[in-house]
Amino acid sequence: MGVEGGMKCVKFLLFLFNFIFWLCGLALIVVGILVQVALHKTLMIKDASASGAPIVVIGVGVVIFFIAFFGCCGAWKENYCMVTMFAVLLSLVIIVQIAAAIAGYVFRNKLSTIVQDSLVDMIDKYNSTSQFKETVDKLQEDLKCCGVNSSADWRAFKPDRKSVPDSCCVNVTAGCGVGALATPAKLNKEGCHDAVVAFLNKNIQWVIVAALVIAFLQIMGIVFACMLMRGIRSGYEVM
Repeated sequence: MGVEGGMKCVKFLLFLFNFIFWLCGLALIVVGILVQVALHKTLMIKDASASGAPIVVIGVGVVIFFIAFFGCCGAWKENYCMVTMFAVLLSLVIIVQIAAAIAGYVFRNKLSTIVQDSLVDMIDKYNSTSQFKETVDKLQEDLKCCGVNSSADWRAFKPDRKSVPDSCCVNVTAGCGVGALATPAKLNKEGCHDAVVAFLNKNIQWVIVAALVIAFLQIMGIVFACMLMRGIRSGYEVM
């Protein structure tokens, strides 16, 4: 015997919620991959611990993706066991997210050190490969920065100790970095350390907003699941 009356409304709300939740899981997977690529390709951060957050995001996204599909099937078939399992698994996901949030809060103090070490390594390996050089130049051009803390970090770039990569220039042109340390006005004043940290902090705000929206959806999903479970069980008792 299927659920009736108000429970049918709850059933369709749970189904709709799970479809939205399924999309959220897919979005988390994409965001996690993009963050991972940004950290290790665009920003050249080599510290393995920096991968922790995006890997957790990808993992949670994959789990949510499958849990939402499981919840859709349970709601549509009005299967008590599937809906119960959905509620339990969703509760576990919330616990993992809380743990990840705590880990992220602890990790925030290490962010500055990781960026510092990665940028120092960036300068040392600037001429190692053409691809690496292009990535560093793009970073400095996009963030309007130069060196780790200032343009002086590039002093050993050329034997004359006065030249920097052209990407350090305010107006980037071929050869503009030659001897440019003697004329600081030609160069971007901000070091890439502060620029990268500011960039990461700005994007973390959007991650927090997304996490709050998803957490709200998860709580609503558990509430709808519990209501549907009660309705299904009542139907069984009537039978």
